[in-house]
Amino acid sequence: MSVPFERSAGLGVHHGFFGRAGGMSQGEFAGANMSTSVGDDPEAVAANRRSAADALGFSSGLQLLKQVHSADVLALTEPLSQPGTIAADALVTDRPGLLLAILTADCTPILLADQEAGVIGAAHAGWRGAVDGVVGNTVAAMRKLGADPARVVAAIGPTITQPNYEVGEQFRADFLALHPAGERFFTTPPGKRAHFDLPGFVEDQLRRAGVGTIERVGGCTYAHPDRYFSHRYATHQGTRTGRQVSVIGLT
Repeated sequence: MSVPFERSAGLGVHHGFFGRAGGMSQGEFAGANMSTSVGDDPEAVAANRRSAADALGFSSGLQLLKQVHSADVLALTEPLSQPGTIAADALVTDRPGLLLAILTADCTPILLADQEAGVIGAAHAGWRGAVDGVVGNTVAAMRKLGADPARVVAAIGPTITQPNYEVGEQFRADFLALHPAGERFFTTPPGKRAHFDLPGFVEDQLRRAGVGTIERVGGCTYAHPDRYFSHRYATHQGTRTGRQVSVIGLT
């Protein structure tokens, strides 16, 4: 079973941004759904996860969190005994063989690496986690393991983009109360509500954390439902959807 993925040109370590193509899931979750919490067949999800690890040349399983839209980061020194049970939204490690994995379906996945130091990270940045500092916290946790932010390469993966991310005025007001200089991340099309540039804000947070190189990989999840799972697109269509995974590991 082939599970294709997209790559960054500069990360320099094993990684992949997987979309919905390939995989064993059927129906609304057709393709490579990686989440067991959306109603999909658990056996299909397990097969999809194994295929993602295999595609990157790893025999170990994906190290997954219970993502809760927080700014919390877990430094991993050994495989999780029960993946998907620890509440946090980013992982970092300097240990070979651990496949850090983040699930998304519109939120922004970020994979990071300081290849020289042998330190990697993976973060899930929804608007709440991004506003509360998950990006800076992830870089700080990598720094504790010996990474130099100036050497870090960060790749922002497939995510919802501003033209499709309508948020409204209350969201805008709440955001600006925390980030008063963030007006540039909003546009308001004629006759519509405010739209937020989530990946643009994530990139800004990476730069503020001192990250030396930032890349963008893949397209808009909402605009390409054939390529990616999109929670917002599925909601607008009155259906359910799966989750794609972004994975990074050291050998």
